[in-house]
Amino acid sequence: MAKLRAVECREFIKAVIAKADEMGVPVSVAVVGPEGHLIALERMDDAGFITPETATAKAYTVAAFRSMSPRFPDGLVIQQWFKERNPQLMMNMAVMTGGKVAASGGCAPVFKGNEMVGAYGVSGATSDQDEAIGRHAREKVGWAHMPADDTTPPEVKKHINELYDKAGLGNRKI
Repeated sequence: MAKLRAVECREFIKAVIAKADEMGVPVSVAVVGPEGHLIALERMDDAGFITPETATAKAYTVAAFRSMSPRFPDGLVIQQWFKERNPQLMMNMAVMTGGKVAASGGCAPVFKGNEMVGAYGVSGATSDQDEAIGRHAREKVGWAHMPADDTTPPEVKKHINELYDKAGLGNRKI
């Protein structure tokens, strides 16, 4: 069984901070295990006081939903999916989990091989900036956000790509 270690998370956090500094936006970053439990969390100086909780909620949400279905490769798809179907359900889930559910850009699962070993969330900038920071750091440390052997059915990929299009992210495809 693969595992995401705290030392790996610290390297990811360093990469997030470097990119956020370069962009001039203070953020918080959280990394959780596949069950949503916190592994690492850091708030940059001057990041908003609620950003640690938001980053943790983003990571938790991706871990929860990605564990349930390959339909949810990141927070942007989760957000769009609920927006189209039942926006109130997302709010209810946040209430039922004590605020642990939040879907937005800047979060994705982390895979080792075909196993989801965790998820991360970045919060403090705009959703697009959080997304760019997270993607940069993920690529820098070599974290995969999709399984090595992608067995996602074609109809699910089509659905995800339609959600990206509707969210104005037609340049993103899986």
